[in-house]
Amino acid sequence: MGTSSAVIIGARGGIGAALANALDQNPQYAQVIRLHRESAQPLNIGDEGSIAAAAASLTDTYPPISLAIVATGLLHSSPKGPEKSLRELDPYWMMENFRINAVGPALVAKHFLPIMAKQGPICFAALSARVGSISDNRLGGWHSYRASKSALNMFIRNIAIEWQRKNPHSVVVGLHPGTVETALSAPFKGNPAHERFTPARAAGDMLSVLHGLKPEQSGQVFAYDGSFITP
Repeated sequence: MGTSSAVIIGARGGIGAALANALDQNPQYAQVIRLHRESAQPLNIGDEGSIAAAAASLTDTYPPISLAIVATGLLHSSPKGPEKSLRELDPYWMMENFRINAVGPALVAKHFLPIMAKQGPICFAALSARVGSISDNRLGGWHSYRASKSALNMFIRNIAIEWQRKNPHSVVVGLHPGTVETALSAPFKGNPAHERFTPARAAGDMLSVLHGLKPEQSGQVFAYDGSFITP
């Protein structure tokens, strides 16, 4: 049995639950901690107070945390969805995308990285998206979602640089899960261009990628198949 803990933030969602379930089967971890809005210690990705309280509740309670994954994200919320053109831009929706997709994960890093293991390998990951790549953008549209994921990728890079000064064995990365059969992707089932994965398949693929990463790869974004996603 392992001697460290893994934490999944957003463990009630499709991908988050699948990640937690997969980690439960991994003997590398003595404890898998599931955090979400309705967990024993609630965590709301849009509320820094709840993020800080959740992190504080884990201090000296569980084995040292060696893995933390932020599995939250916002793509649509009725009646709003990803914009198809400039005329659809709405300042509230833009800010909400940044609040959930970029600011929230950055605040999780702010409060959770300091309570993770101080020495030895640790990994902090957040779900990103290929559409957050500026150089890979050939279609346009989805303005707020794309921009918020690009912002998340910059946070990941910045945090990785800072944290390797504190723990040279740390890995901080973004993960693109692919198109997964969850509520987030449900409105876009009609697009045949994207191969679809079950949450369990996506979770297994992403964990295989994470467990194979080295500190020198910190600050980058990787797809579920291990390929590097350009900024």
